[in-house]
Amino acid sequence: MRRRTLLAAGAGLVGPALALDSPAGPVVLNIAGRITLANGGTPGARLAQFDMGMLERLPTTSFSTRTPWYAQARRFSGPLLRDVLAAVGAQGPMVRALALNDYRVDIPVDDARRWDVIVARLIDERPMTVRDKGPLFIMYPFDRHAELRTPLYYSRCAWQLRALEVL
Repeated sequence: MRRRTLLAAGAGLVGPALALDSPAGPVVLNIAGRITLANGGTPGARLAQFDMGMLERLPTTSFSTRTPWYAQARRFSGPLLRDVLAAVGAQGPMVRALALNDYRVDIPVDDARRWDVIVARLIDERPMTVRDKGPLFIMYPFDRHAELRTPLYYSRCAWQLRALEVL
């Protein structure tokens, strides 16, 4: 299987370089824009693609939190947004999240540094279906930080996430 090395650089997200496999299954997340790809792909390409297995191999964070969309607290699990951005060498101050229903929201990269924002792939330890706001859902740890429980931060939770664009 061909491997692609993605550098972690810029935007304060510097970390160890990650070697990620090319997607073997259906692509669930495209990341484009101001990213640094190395050793693979088309020269000058500004697109990284993840299948669910690739996201599963990134370190996972879990937390339970109440949200405006569910009657009770739910447990969300997935990689930290900052780890996903570091894996593609994100170099911009803003990330635009795009959902399957064409919802778009701009998220400051500083949110990823400051809070444990995750790209949730599990809800209550089960994969999320499109019907239940999946397969990916950007989620903030609302119950850990009262200052996050505002319409501004709720609006940054993009469910049915399909793509990120680093601006």
